[in-house]
Amino acid sequence: MNIHENAFSIILHSGNARSKTMQALQSAREQQFSEADNLLEEAEKEINVAHKVQTEMIQSNARGEEINLSILLIHAQDHLMTAMLAIDLAKEILLLHKEKVQK
Repeated sequence: MNIHENAFSIILHSGNARSKTMQALQSAREQQFSEADNLLEEAEKEINVAHKVQTEMIQSNARGEEINLSILLIHAQDHLMTAMLAIDLAKEILLLHKEKVQK
């Protein structure tokens, strides 16, 4: 894959992860915890694909291969980081929702 394909792959999979995460939060709000858990698992799978692409690029660069920094790649990194953060926060919010219902 070239740099632009890598960037678009990161954007695609990170976006999918963020969408699944937001759907999981909606399910949690409706106390559909099994569905929320499943959606977060799907989000994790998507973010892992995006992260793998990023890791491969970092390893290539570490081997001395030139990576031309572009606004598209920066945009992709933003998507990846915000999706990862959203997943982490959603996991905590889901736990809070579950605790609230158990009381």
